[in-house]
Amino acid sequence: MLRIIKIGLVLSVALWGVLGARGNLIDLKGTIDAVGAVTSMATFPGGGGRWEATTNPAVILAGAAFIVLFKLATVLLCLAGAWRMWTHRKSDAETFGRAKTLALTGCAVAVFSLFLGWTVIGESWFEFWRSDALPPAADGALRYGGFIALIALMVGARDGEDQPLASSRR
Repeated sequence: MLRIIKIGLVLSVALWGVLGARGNLIDLKGTIDAVGAVTSMATFPGGGGRWEATTNPAVILAGAAFIVLFKLATVLLCLAGAWRMWTHRKSDAETFGRAKTLALTGCAVAVFSLFLGWTVIGESWFEFWRSDALPPAADGALRYGGFIALIALMVGARDGEDQPLASSRR
């Protein structure tokens, strides 16, 4: 049963990626505008005049593409990983453990993109922590990243079904 729950958790990360990428693509203008608001640094006093600030359309488009592509990579890796886990759900612990690799990679891609995009680039480089307009989005990124990291830890952990029974060790 625990293996089925782990598969469900991986599928929930894939669903997060699908819904997120879908929303970013349906409202592509909003996605590009949000990236532009961060990179322009114009949402806080004095930010727009800083040397880090940019309104370069190529930089803004690259940021929007980064968001969508990393979510899609998360989706593909998690779906492939969930499928492998499903097909090996009744296998021995070693085989099932190897089947988790793509799923864990998908979770890692999601956490990497959220940390790199929001924390390293958005907050550290473009200093959007100074803006009153953007912190709610950062709170969401932190929440998503935290949950996905927790899911990866749970999926990656050996479960009771992976452990040999004490009476079978002789």
